[in-house]
Amino acid sequence: MAQGREREDTSTHFTNASLSVRWVQGFPSQNVHFVNDHTICYPSGNYVIFINLETKKKTVLQCINGIVGVVATSVPGEVVAFSDRRLKPVIYLYSFPALSRKNKLKGNILLDYTLLCFSYCGTYLASYSSLPEFELALWNWESSVILCKKSNPGMDVSQMSFNPMNWHQMCLSSPSIVSVWTIERSNQDHHFKMRLVKLPLEDGSLASETDLLFPTSLSKNLIYGPVLPLSAIAGLVGEEAETFRPKDDIYPLLHPTMHCWTPSSDLYVGCEEGHFLTINAETLKVTVLQKVEEISLLDGGPLISPLTLVYQKDGVLTSGIDGMIYSFIVKDSKYQVKNFVEVDAPVANLVFSPSYKMLLIQTDKGTVYTYTFGAEPALDKVLEACDGKVQAMDFITPGTKYFLTLTNSGEVSILWIEDCTCASKLWLGTPATTLACSPSSGSAVVGTVDGCLYFLDVHNVEALRVIHTLFLSESPVKILTYDQRGVFLLAGTVEGNIFVIDARPSSSFKIFGYTGTNKDILQISTVSLPMSDVVEVLVLSPLPELRSRLEYFVLPTRLSEVPSAISDERGRLKDSFIHKFLYEVEHPLSSAVLGFEGDKIYGFCSHVPYICSYLIPEKNHIGVCVLKPHQKVQTKQYGSGMISMSSHGLWLLTIAKCGFLCVRDIFSLETFARCRSHSHQGHGIQYIKMSMDGQHILVNGKDDGTLVYLKWKRLGANLANEIIEHCQQLIASLSKTVEKENEYLVTSGVSQDVKQEEEPTESGLSLDSSQEELAIHSDKEISWIQQKSKEAIKNEVRLFSQKRKEIKRGIKELSRTITDMMEENKKVEPIAKLEEQEFCLDLEELERLHDESEEEVAKIRKDVEMHNLAKSYLTELIREECWNSMAVKGRALKCFHIPYVVENFPMKARTEEELQQLNRVLQEKKTEAECLKLRKEIVEVQSSATMLKKHHDEEDEEEEDEENVVKDTSLPNYMLGSLSTDFGADTSLLTSQLELHSREEKINQIILLKDIIYKVKKAFNSEFDAAYKQKEIEIARVKERNVRIEEIITDLELEEKVWQPVFEDCEKPERALVVEDDEISFQKFLAPWQKSKTEMTTPFEMEHLVLSQASEARQRGLMDMMGGVLEVKKEDILRMVIPQPAFMIKSDALWSEEERKQFKEYEKKVKELNEERDKYRKSLETELKKLQNSIQESTQNFDEHLKRLFERRVKAEMVVNQEELKINNLVFSLLLDEELSSREQFLNYYLLKKQEEKSKTAEAIHKARGDLDVFKEHHDNLVAEDKILDRSFKKEFSDISGHQVDILYKLFKRRPRIHKQKTHADVNSLVPYGERPGSGKLNKENFTQLMKAMDELDNISNMPEGLDPFVWEHFCTTRRAKVENEYKVKQKAAGLQEMTTFLRRRVEDDEAVQHEIEKVFQELLRLQEEKVRFQVNLTIQILLKQGQVELENFQLILEYSDAILINKNIIEDLNSVIRAQGQKKVASMMESKEVHKGIYQIEWEHKKMEMEMEDLNQKAWDIQMLFFSRDRQKYLNEPNYENLIAIQIGIMEQTINVIDKTHRKNVENCKKLLKKLGRYNNQKDIANYMLSCNLREELVAVSERQDICNEMGSKLTCEKIAKEQYENLLKKQKLTKISKQQAEQISILQAEVERLRMKTFPALVPM
Repeated sequence: MAQGREREDTSTHFTNASLSVRWVQGFPSQNVHFVNDHTICYPSGNYVIFINLETKKKTVLQCINGIVGVVATSVPGEVVAFSDRRLKPVIYLYSFPALSRKNKLKGNILLDYTLLCFSYCGTYLASYSSLPEFELALWNWESSVILCKKSNPGMDVSQMSFNPMNWHQMCLSSPSIVSVWTIERSNQDHHFKMRLVKLPLEDGSLASETDLLFPTSLSKNLIYGPVLPLSAIAGLVGEEAETFRPKDDIYPLLHPTMHCWTPSSDLYVGCEEGHFLTINAETLKVTVLQKVEEISLLDGGPLISPLTLVYQKDGVLTSGIDGMIYSFIVKDSKYQVKNFVEVDAPVANLVFSPSYKMLLIQTDKGTVYTYTFGAEPALDKVLEACDGKVQAMDFITPGTKYFLTLTNSGEVSILWIEDCTCASKLWLGTPATTLACSPSSGSAVVGTVDGCLYFLDVHNVEALRVIHTLFLSESPVKILTYDQRGVFLLAGTVEGNIFVIDARPSSSFKIFGYTGTNKDILQISTVSLPMSDVVEVLVLSPLPELRSRLEYFVLPTRLSEVPSAISDERGRLKDSFIHKFLYEVEHPLSSAVLGFEGDKIYGFCSHVPYICSYLIPEKNHIGVCVLKPHQKVQTKQYGSGMISMSSHGLWLLTIAKCGFLCVRDIFSLETFARCRSHSHQGHGIQYIKMSMDGQHILVNGKDDGTLVYLKWKRLGANLANEIIEHCQQLIASLSKTVEKENEYLVTSGVSQDVKQEEEPTESGLSLDSSQEELAIHSDKEISWIQQKSKEAIKNEVRLFSQKRKEIKRGIKELSRTITDMMEENKKVEPIAKLEEQEFCLDLEELERLHDESEEEVAKIRKDVEMHNLAKSYLTELIREECWNSMAVKGRALKCFHIPYVVENFPMKARTEEELQQLNRVLQEKKTEAECLKLRKEIVEVQSSATMLKKHHDEEDEEEEDEENVVKDTSLPNYMLGSLSTDFGADTSLLTSQLELHSREEKINQIILLKDIIYKVKKAFNSEFDAAYKQKEIEIARVKERNVRIEEIITDLELEEKVWQPVFEDCEKPERALVVEDDEISFQKFLAPWQKSKTEMTTPFEMEHLVLSQASEARQRGLMDMMGGVLEVKKEDILRMVIPQPAFMIKSDALWSEEERKQFKEYEKKVKELNEERDKYRKSLETELKKLQNSIQESTQNFDEHLKRLFERRVKAEMVVNQEELKINNLVFSLLLDEELSSREQFLNYYLLKKQEEKSKTAEAIHKARGDLDVFKEHHDNLVAEDKILDRSFKKEFSDISGHQVDILYKLFKRRPRIHKQKTHADVNSLVPYGERPGSGKLNKENFTQLMKAMDELDNISNMPEGLDPFVWEHFCTTRRAKVENEYKVKQKAAGLQEMTTFLRRRVEDDEAVQHEIEKVFQELLRLQEEKVRFQVNLTIQILLKQGQVELENFQLILEYSDAILINKNIIEDLNSVIRAQGQKKVASMMESKEVHKGIYQIEWEHKKMEMEMEDLNQKAWDIQMLFFSRDRQKYLNEPNYENLIAIQIGIMEQTINVIDKTHRKNVENCKKLLKKLGRYNNQKDIANYMLSCNLREELVAVSERQDICNEMGSKLTCEKIAKEQYENLLKKQKLTKISKQQAEQISILQAEVERLRMKTFPALVPM
């Protein structure tokens, strides 16, 4: 068998011994590939397996770095590529059939390659990796160069393929997407371009998608502003906004399963829903093909969901999960389905051979078929997969020809060692766990999950059969081990029982017994030497706390001859007989074996990389003995492993999770042979088996499903001789036993399907009913351990049967007695009747029932407590949220007589954050008001200074009029949009609705509106609380009066009911939170401590009650004797009765005179009493009516008040709704503003993104144009050289005759014909793709053929006659140079065309990006217009009186495009100005009439005043000329002039001192102020310096950006707008500065004018 192996490094060995892989058995879990027309390959574990379809010969290629990942093949180049699965994986390329490595591709992938694919033409290989890169790369595998790559995060691909007709196109598909990739090439540069296919909906219809980024069909709402895309409404900015789709717009699409290419470069795609699609690779148009007619599917399946697709002429072949392959014949947009071929399992892959003569069919289990067109039979099985994963294997004695394998599903196979061909198979029909072959006979045993052992006859390898079955226990069998001589079979179960079974078939595999150990047995090791009469057994099991237990016992080989006393009745072996000893190791072991010398144990440590040996103590011990490592060797194997021993006991075989097999010397524990057959990615080696002669080794992978056969490549003579000699001796010692047992197997005649059943012997004793309950039904199979237990129980029953009968007899008598007592109990009275449970004599049962009831009660009580706790928690949450957190609890107030209910406003306390926001807004508003006031004052001062010279009288009159008018700074109600002022709310701080433009103003307005709502609610709640207190007073007053009314009704003995008003639950809602005792219908549960407390307090309460009753004796006597009073009250008149005299019982005639007088007095008293009664009754009735009227009047008054409060409540609710409506409008405007900002941010982000793309495309165009120019120059040079060669031909041969020159020129123009290799007609008819375009490799081959044909033309036989051979040789050289140059020109022309196409596509991409940028600019301009329009067009709320607006049929016009909203005050101010001007004009006209009348009078008065002025001037001159100072006057008039002067001097000195102190204090304050200003100046200097630095940097950045923009040659519109706004701002600042300067100049000039005016005033000196 040919074998290829890949090695990267050589390892040193201790000896010259080495192992090699002979063959590998594995089944394909990935797709199978064709290497050529008759060879397939697939990966399995660490290997790539090649199968020749004609000879069925296998070839193996090993990946030395671990498990093989994905595989791809190139049929034209016969190249195989595969990746390994490790960190930073590598792709290897091997040639076939030489299996020599051609190249090694190293990329930047971190975890794994998921897909590989070769292009049909050229040396291109595509690779795809999933997590974390999701990278598609295109390789030139000949030069190990990545031509281009692209990452697509989150895009997981399941299939990748090149277009067979055009390597520039690829298709990548997954269950959710289909993408077409185009590879664009420009000289040596390659680029990927991806396009996603828009898949139809699940029902096959095509979805119409709208442009989410720039929607053009959005409606405009004139009231609520612009309608924006949903991404802007969601507030998304960035990449999420590009891909955002609302949940309602997401519809389930088709789920592609497979795809394939057509010769027309279209795609056929099969979908999971059963639809069949065709996709145009250029336009990406999707067409859903329609099925022409239905066919009868297997099992009545309604749809065909393709799992795989493969193209054939006029259609495709597809398969589903039903095992049927269908043929889809496509015609136009329809297809017809036909059955093609059926296999026995679901088909996972279909692939045609390169010649399309053969179809390879791969099932999901790994079985491979080939379907050959035109052959009989057409279907052939190439590879048959086993049913499940190989669980165990073993050599059939002597282990040189055949071996057994076992799968987890229970399939047993006999395989030939040489080439792994199957001799026979047997399916057990039950899940299996382990397998072992007997060294002493031709039998084997299989352990199953249900605890059975199946013994097989393997003597005849072609007739595998079951000869015996044992049902050990219900626990699964975990380990099966034969000792070296085949005397015993040890079977370990999961429960920890080890069964000892006779291994000889002649003994019917007798079970000797079992011994118990810990659960989860790891390994059983035996030592059975030929000269020994015992078998030593070692059992390894784990212990908690990272320890291990070893159990050692011995079994005599003559165990069958020993009496049955070796085990107890239940089959357990006695520890004293088997000499069982326990050992413990203080570290965990994953495997342990016993040395042949019997004094050593070899263990494999699971947590540390060490192999240790332990010495067994010679002395016997009792209990557990702790073993210490005797020898400790570090190993390079890692992970938990397993250790086993060769047949001669001198080699240790160690396997581990790392996948390496090491053969070690048992004395030094050093490795002398090492082989890597598996890898840690597949969790290493699961099982190993070495043949008896040590020449054959089988290893099985744990998860990779690969079985590897290893053989010695080199082995020392001494090592080989030792084990071979031992094998021969052992075979010789066992030869008689083997012959005997094999003869028994041949002659026994036991059927394969018959199972031996051991029937228990029937006992002669009669069993009673209790014994019958212990019997087991014969129709149910029981295990051996249960059978032994049953026999032990039967023996116990047989032994104590007499005693059981006596006990049963006594029980029957007692039962009859109790039955009589129960009958008697039924006849007694109920009070004396006992319950049925009282007759139960089983105290334990009573106690158990009582305990069960208590547990049930406790459980129910706990559930109820948890339920109550949950309800209490929910109650607390509701109370905290709806009651405790409310500063004002919600309650109602009802009228007494009318159905009016008034509710207050429930209010929560405002949080600290809300109060802080409110205070901040109030402070800002106050600051704004102060600033506005100061500005007005400044403006008024300036305006008054300028208007001093104009009409002083008219201004005085206007000022008087303005003083009389009281200005109201607050807005009117109709502009406020609410009636909040009616509740005392301060609206002066509110901003007018016409001035709410900025975001801050709207937020502040919302905060102030919430405060107004709070105040309105608070104002109403205060009125509600007053009304609530008034009702409490009224109810108390009515209650007080009802006491007197009840007395009157009682005295008058009326049957009227007293009306007593009370508060209802809605008026006192806190009643709902308190549960009264009378509301609970069940008895209250008392805890034990509450019951004990009640029992202790009851006597004290009774004693206190007795004492209280004794103290009330006087009161009871008073009540009995005098009605509870000491004197008769007026109210008692109605109850007074005058006693009749005693004589009235006699007749009238018998009365005496004295009696008659007494009778008259009696009548008189009765009359007087009746009169008094009538008077008092009338007074009571009057008083009753008065009280009832007063109650009626007071309650009606309260009802009227509550009625007014109800109207107030309605108005307050209306105000609250009005304010909330304004808040909602403001919130909506804020939301719309945020949406506009989000949209603007996204457009700016998208613009930057497109600008980056524009720079990239511009750079790509520049680079492509430069490359094209250079390439074109080279092409032009080649063309020029070619023309020069053509023109200079005659000059080259000018020394020969012209006739010969013409002949040579014809030969110079002649070119050889290259004969293309013609394919057969049948091949052309089968291959659907026809002739595909050639690759670079084929072009090189064509050039080679051209040169070979030129060699034929250059032959001397083609030389013209009479030509010099030297000339011919020169001619041939010139012609060859011409041909080579023409070939180069052709290649350059093709490359030039490709580069021109590449440049054209880059230009198209650049134009598309530029179009997108312009589109974004237009959208930005439109958005800015919308934003400005939204900020100007405000939504305001106006109050209108009823009847002020009249509309017909409610036809409200919403569009007022030519109207503007003007404040009413503006119109009123204009009217007042017009009215004032008219009055002024009338007054001026009246004055003009009186002018002429008063002219003369004024002239006369003027003359009079001139004369008086002259007199006064003369007098003033005289007074001025008279000089007499005040000091002189004071000196003459004051008698104590000197004292007065001294007092003035003292006063002046004190004044100077005070002024001095004040001056010093002012100087100190000025110094402090100067220091403070100095520090502040320094801070400002630092801040100005930092700002200047920042400004310098910003100027640099601005200049750089301006240079960039100038270089780009285009200015952004937004930058233009920004520049214009900046220029306007500078212009505005400049004008403001000029106006301030002019204002300062005007103020200076005004001051100068005032100074000059004051200077001209006359100075009047006092006399």
